[in-house]
Amino acid sequence: MSEYPNLHKLLICRSLLDDPAVQSLMAVLDGDKCQIGPCAAKIIETAEDVGLHGSLLRSYLIYLLVHDPNLAAQTIEMHDSPVGASLKQAFLHDLTLLLPFLTEPASLYLDLPLLDDYKPTMPLQTEASDALENLLKNASTAEDFATALLRYYQSFGYGDIASFKAFRWDAKLQRLIGIRHFEAMEMDDIIGYAHQKEQLIDNTEAFVQRKPANNVLLVGARGTGKSSAVKALANVYYSRGLRILQLTKPQLSHLPDIMDALRYFASKRFIIFLDDLSFEESDAEYKYLKSAIEGGVESRPENVLIYATSNRRHLIRESWRDRSESQDDVYRDDSMNETISLSDRFGLIIQYYAPDQKEYLAIIDHRLRKAGIHLTPEELRIAGVRWEMTHSGRSGRTAQQFVAHYLGQLDDHDE
Repeated sequence: MSEYPNLHKLLICRSLLDDPAVQSLMAVLDGDKCQIGPCAAKIIETAEDVGLHGSLLRSYLIYLLVHDPNLAAQTIEMHDSPVGASLKQAFLHDLTLLLPFLTEPASLYLDLPLLDDYKPTMPLQTEASDALENLLKNASTAEDFATALLRYYQSFGYGDIASFKAFRWDAKLQRLIGIRHFEAMEMDDIIGYAHQKEQLIDNTEAFVQRKPANNVLLVGARGTGKSSAVKALANVYYSRGLRILQLTKPQLSHLPDIMDALRYFASKRFIIFLDDLSFEESDAEYKYLKSAIEGGVESRPENVLIYATSNRRHLIRESWRDRSESQDDVYRDDSMNETISLSDRFGLIIQYYAPDQKEYLAIIDHRLRKAGIHLTPEELRIAGVRWEMTHSGRSGRTAQQFVAHYLGQLDDHDE
């Protein structure tokens, strides 16, 4: 099979040569038919894991090209700009070597017809995968594949940064870890708080457009949808390069390392999300946050903002001792300044208030209608108010809990 391309000649996609299935494929091309099984097994395993379909050799190689690092993808990510002419030519060279495997049936190489039109148990359907499939829909030449993949890198990146909307930080590995089961509502499903959502969207829109934007503190009553609104931004702006990085309070001490890591992904915008944030005076973590927002020796990367939610307007708990007239005036002023200095570093503070009864019932009505349940206004009022009185008052969370209870009690014939 010496007529087939020699993949050892790959220039910038050489990470493919470390892949077990590709190594087995190369052995098959050299005449070792015993490697057909290991090669096909690995490809099928990946297909079932991530939902690859169609001609599996093609799908598998494209999967590697968009998930494994290569110099073209890394250069686009680091510089937020298209690759230079010479690097593009090197990438085209590699796609020319790979072209037979991207355009011809998998069975031609692996002698297994089932690989030519594979249907996984759970097909892969994400915004990124749909966009990639659309870009490659009519690709037939090496130039077509190179152009499509470079456009994909420009829009989505590569690896986990392309596949996931939200991330957590792994301090041991010093890297981002994608959150596979990230639950984010659609912004339209957050009922009420139109002005608050407008403020949040306007600020995030400016950020995504590379315009000046502020760090945001969403503060107010519990269960009002503050966290849901921030998470919903991942759905709104994912295709435009926005990603969410959710941190816990103890992880704030890692902010310098995290900022360095995010600076590398220049083509992406990151919101560091701190949910339900508050501090005691004895907590040291808030000083890391103050430094990260403003005033540190190293500037915050321009592709990073911090959004936090809290039930406390000033984030750091005050005690009556701090306000006591018995305290020295200088000490009292210093203590008060320290208490409010952190929240003052957020350029945009969005206030959330508990919903009135009309808003509370509108939330319930919206969620029930999405489930196909339509109550009369009187039925809605009686059921919703009764639930509110026996629980923790009116809030979006209470409304959601009522809807879960109501749907759970329905008999099949009621649906």
